[in-house]
Amino acid sequence: MTKKELALAVVERLKEEYPDAGCTLDYNEAWKLLVSVRLAAQCTDARVNVVVQDLYAKYPSVEALAAAEEDDVEQIVRPCGLGRSKARDICACMKMLRDEYGGKVPDDFDKLLKLPGVGRKSANLIMGDVFGKPAIVTDTHCIRLVNRIGLVDGIKDPKRVEMALWKLIPPEEGSDFCHRLVYHGRDVCTARTAPHCDRCCLAELCKKVGVEAKG
Repeated sequence: MTKKELALAVVERLKEEYPDAGCTLDYNEAWKLLVSVRLAAQCTDARVNVVVQDLYAKYPSVEALAAAEEDDVEQIVRPCGLGRSKARDICACMKMLRDEYGGKVPDDFDKLLKLPGVGRKSANLIMGDVFGKPAIVTDTHCIRLVNRIGLVDGIKDPKRVEMALWKLIPPEEGSDFCHRLVYHGRDVCTARTAPHCDRCCLAELCKKVGVEAKG
């Protein structure tokens, strides 16, 4: 089986297993997803979803958050960790949205990358979830799982993993595929315990399981 064939098989298995998988960060406006994904660095989505409730109660718009004092924002987002740098990036990002984009999040990948605190993972998440465009979000679950499965071979750099997956995953499937990897990585193919291969929908396709069976 080629990597392309493997990728298509994995996409279909995950689609059957997690038909309704989506972004686990709560948001109802594009700018809120930008804020949440910055806060989610080294923090759980569940905690971010709680913390942002207080943030948006005090700063309910791009304009309000752009005008906020960094120290005040830091006090609210501190439970997410790295409070100072996250507050700095969020305030700077909202100022740029206000001043250069009329308070709207741009639907252009390169423009997103120019926003403070926004990297390729965040930009891809926005492109896929907000604008419905092709996207590959290489978070830690994605990187771990595609290496275990055998879609990539020992690649840990997020951008290199992203570039490899663009060649394997149909563009229209990329965003949902990555969300499904998050669900699978949390529940089955876990990081901090041995993966639960006995109840994995990908077991017969997975390189890791095959190697262990031969051993």
